Amino acid sequence: MPIVQMHLIEGYDGDTKRRLGEAVTDAIGTVIAAPADAVTVMISEHTGEDYMRGRMRRSPAPALPDPCAIVRGYLAEMEARALDAARARLGEGFTMRFPGAAPMTTLDELIEWSRPRYRFVKKVIESVDLAAAPGPSIVYVTGTLYGEWPDGTPFEGIRFIDRFELTDGLITRQDVWNDIAEERP
Repeated sequence: MPIVQMHLIEGYDGDTKRRLGEAVTDAIGTVIAAPADAVTVMISEHTGEDYMRGRMRRSPAPALPDPCAIVRGYLAEMEARALDAARARLGEGFTMRFPGAAPMTTLDELIEWSRPRYRFVKKVIESVDLAAAPGPSIVYVTGTLYGEWPDGTPFEGIRFIDRFELTDGLITRQDVWNDIAEERP
């Protein structure tokens, strides 16, 4: 089974090393039929004095925040209507698309668009998955929606998928798919 040795310049914290090990393990599982517990990842650290590239000593690149944690935080802030905190997670050029709506670029647009559709909506999250790819980090969130229609009637169990793109730790795009139009009275 696969054994991977990773070399890092000293300076990364334990959480960053854990995330690297998990990402490498998951990537191997997409190429080789190896269960996660059969993949060994060993991380060796080297001092900055012991590492050179291009005839120069180098410092480690800063670790990016966990994209899944950013998305979970954003969704929690949106549900709590902590809009300033949610806005702080959005990057330059942020856009979002919801079923049946033109692209929106601000949270205020989203709130205004949703006002005639439901009193409130919340999510029961079933999965949060990071899709490794070149370019922005991509996070998929799946689950079901519950809330109240404008007349106060409750709803629940409506499927959704959200797709997020993050660049430099900020959300730059959100695409939403759900069955709310199929359930609306």
